[in-house]
Amino acid sequence: MNTTALIRPAWTPATIALMVIGFMVFWPLGLAMLAYIIWGDRLDGFKRDVNGATDKMFSSCRKSTSWKSHARTGNVAFDDWREKELDRLAGERRKLDETLAEFDSYASELRRAKDQDEFDRFMAERSRSTPARTEPKPTKRGKGSEGLLDDV
Repeated sequence: MNTTALIRPAWTPATIALMVIGFMVFWPLGLAMLAYIIWGDRLDGFKRDVNGATDKMFSSCRKSTSWKSHARTGNVAFDDWREKELDRLAGERRKLDETLAEFDSYASELRRAKDQDEFDRFMAERSRSTPARTEPKPTKRGKGSEGLLDDV
């Protein structure tokens, strides 16, 4: 997702203005915008989970033998060829799904590496810009200066 987008799930002036306008026009619109601001970054994962669940549910329908027996045309040669092609396409689909899963893990690893690199760069710049602090040596005070509040 592009983090420079004007309307993104974050507290930006544009999203706050849309939320306020939504509440003024029709309160469910403002509520929907508030939900998008708070939980919008989770929508991609939610969509992926829902798509995976529906794919699994309907894959059992595709693989059902009763569906195949009703779909016979009467031409044995054609039916055999179609069965082989459907099996081949199912194999291709599995390969594509595996490749998609591998790419998702690769992309998340790249994001993690990029985040780590940015953090390391930040820490390096921070350590260069702040002078090394030296701890002041404690000084001896008189008898009566052992209070809870010390001079800073």
